[in-house]
Amino acid sequence: MTYCIGMQLDSGLIFLSDSRTSAGVDQVNIFRKVNTFVREGDRVLVLLSAGNLAITQALVSVLQERMSTQGAVSLLTVQNGFEAARHVGDCLREIYHHDAKALRDFAIDFNASFILGGQIGQEAPRLFNIYAAGNFIEASRETPYFQIGEAKYGKPIIDRVVHPGISLEDAAKCALISMDSTIRSNLSVGLPLDLIVVKRDGLCVDQHVVIDQEDIYFRKLSQRWGESLRQAFLNLPDPAWKDQGLSLVQQQMSQQQ
Repeated sequence: MTYCIGMQLDSGLIFLSDSRTSAGVDQVNIFRKVNTFVREGDRVLVLLSAGNLAITQALVSVLQERMSTQGAVSLLTVQNGFEAARHVGDCLREIYHHDAKALRDFAIDFNASFILGGQIGQEAPRLFNIYAAGNFIEASRETPYFQIGEAKYGKPIIDRVVHPGISLEDAAKCALISMDSTIRSNLSVGLPLDLIVVKRDGLCVDQHVVIDQEDIYFRKLSQRWGESLRQAFLNLPDPAWKDQGLSLVQQQMSQQQ
């Protein structure tokens, strides 16, 4: 399992992924879940992946092969973000037609999902969620982020904080808190992390930060977030029925009599 986040903001894009791959509690490995496809000054595309590692690695290999094949459609030749997402979906379908039956024979599902985002030329930055079938949806101002993998633990903080106008710095901080919450609640998600920042119209990777166990900022962020949550909980008002003359149970009993 893994956890990946992509955010589309007015000022650019944020991508965050863990790197843990597990096949049981005694078989834990580290594999990067992020790939970048960049021609500086022309385009920058970031691909995050979750699911069956063999499938996701095969997709990246096919995408890279297309890029090195003269005259082939590739992520370096498509004209806009929609064509880029369609190209990834088409390559994923090729892998499905090649491998899906063999996987079914071994009772293995064709399980893979991807977040693709970036900017091509003068087009505005775009963000897509691509499913195993090769179809996809695009982020909007109402839903400016996507999650894949183990998404449920980190979703609440994003829902409360992220909006298109948020700064890249605050969005990155929110993504890291979301990841920290997921790591604390699920052993199949873990460090190191890859954080990528793409500024609008920069047409390059502005920052790519690898966060491991020794990262001081991430450790401090995790600690401060935990302390702030506990303090916020203590500051919440007590339940309304506490100060009433009768508890809810006593009220029910008196009504029965």
